[in-house]
Amino acid sequence: MNATGPITTGPHPGTTASAQPSPGTTAIAQPCPVATWEELVTSALLGTDRRRPPVAVPPGKDLSAALLDAAAVETVRRRAGLRPADAAGLPERAAPDERPPLPAAARRRLALLLADRPGSGSGRRSTAPDLTELLPQWLAAANDHGYAAPAELLPALLDAARGRTDLRPQALRFAGPRALWLAHLNPDWKFALRTSPGGNALPRARDIEGVQRLWEEGLFAERVALLAAVRADAPEAARELLAGTWSTERAEDRLMFLDSLRAGLSDGDESFLERALSDRSRNVRATAAELLSALPNSALAARMADRASPCVAMDETRSGITVEAPHACDAAMERDGVVSQAPSGRGQRAWWLGQLVEATPLATWPSRLGGRSPEEITALPVRDDWRPELHAAWCRAAVRQRDAVWARALLGVPSAPEAGGPGAVSLAERAKLLAVLPAAERAEWVAGFIDAHGLSEAFQLLGVCNLPWSGTLGRAVVDALNIARDAGSYPWSFSGVMGLAERCLDPAETSRLESLTAISDEPEDGAPGAVGYWAEAFQRLVGTLRLRAAMIAEMTPPGAAADTRP
Repeated sequence: MNATGPITTGPHPGTTASAQPSPGTTAIAQPCPVATWEELVTSALLGTDRRRPPVAVPPGKDLSAALLDAAAVETVRRRAGLRPADAAGLPERAAPDERPPLPAAARRRLALLLADRPGSGSGRRSTAPDLTELLPQWLAAANDHGYAAPAELLPALLDAARGRTDLRPQALRFAGPRALWLAHLNPDWKFALRTSPGGNALPRARDIEGVQRLWEEGLFAERVALLAAVRADAPEAARELLAGTWSTERAEDRLMFLDSLRAGLSDGDESFLERALSDRSRNVRATAAELLSALPNSALAARMADRASPCVAMDETRSGITVEAPHACDAAMERDGVVSQAPSGRGQRAWWLGQLVEATPLATWPSRLGGRSPEEITALPVRDDWRPELHAAWCRAAVRQRDAVWARALLGVPSAPEAGGPGAVSLAERAKLLAVLPAAERAEWVAGFIDAHGLSEAFQLLGVCNLPWSGTLGRAVVDALNIARDAGSYPWSFSGVMGLAERCLDPAETSRLESLTAISDEPEDGAPGAVGYWAEAFQRLVGTLRLRAAMIAEMTPPGAAADTRP
């Protein structure tokens, strides 16, 4: 740029009007101040109208173009002026992974699963399997076989786990020690250090000095992961760690730390939780009370039983239950977690009663109600329309206390009208009660529900069943889908169940499904387009089951007997 030629510039910020040439004189360019990189960036972000950059504007160019020219020159100057730094030392080698390598076919399958991206297909109206939904099952199978992850696929595997938290436990277990090594080199994969024992950000539970340092200096997510790791190894040490800084933690952090005590909750936690009942945060107090009520032998559970017992009794005929809800909520009840203000639409006394009953040990009621069993108690009539409120509270208590006997009694038989059972008044409550039962019994109950009532209300119930579905449950689902198709039902109503079936059906059911893939005649009273949709859905289901079977077969080392279990 010619610094001595005649250049006409506008006033520069910081100059005065007297510094400009008077009319009739020749403008002699003054040396323009050198603009800093920060000034150029600020002007570019705000716009030259709002922040004029200190740059010269040659004839024929506007201010915006001059700004870009100056930025280009400054970029070259910054690069040219960069002094080379000393070469960094080579990183230490990753810890060895002694597990056997994947068979070649399984390695190729993993590469395909990792290359697939959500939304890359044509949507649900397609016969192609959804590969992204098969990755969790593939990882679980590889971990069951004890294989090591291929080194060349580790970056893609960590990227997938970064975007999907549901993949992280299985993905990091499969990735092994090299995942931690890579996570030190790429900040995008730092989550591996926070969630995997052995990473520098998560010391071993018995490393007292390292644990204390990370607890005092670490990020919140690291501290939560650390607390969980220490608790799994030494529960008392974890409580001491938490108690040491409890009074200085933020309310939201105290709540998260307290919530982490759900895993492995035991009577040893009672003393700490009792102190938390006096916390200044209402949410912390409520969580502490909930955890204490899950300990039937705790002092809080005994206090709740003392309050709830007078409210529920046998009537004068000894053939039914009478309820007298609390008339007030005192300070002691509030300290024990009872929320005094009822939500909109709920009666105040009913609200208090429900909270007392759900926090009372279920072992209280047989002796209180004439020595009857849970099945007999839930079958008793309840006077004055208190039955829904009382039974709903017992449902919550059974889930909180993980009491399978009461859960079974409240569920009732699956063939009951609407499968409501004596106490389960909603699908959500039934699903929670089912989760308390053993896996095999859970599957049998849901299969009976489907046989009696079809699939229209079964989605939430199927979601709590173990994978893969048992043969009885799988056959019940296939039969119900076939009945829905033959009845000309709207197929879109069953898309959720069909998606679950792709992930959860035993591949052994494939042969029973093949006959359903053909396009049949359109029924006169059926939904328009339903036949084609059903055919595509069953074709996709069959293709997915075959692919899952192939995935399992590929895990078998050459020369070994194939494991046909899904």
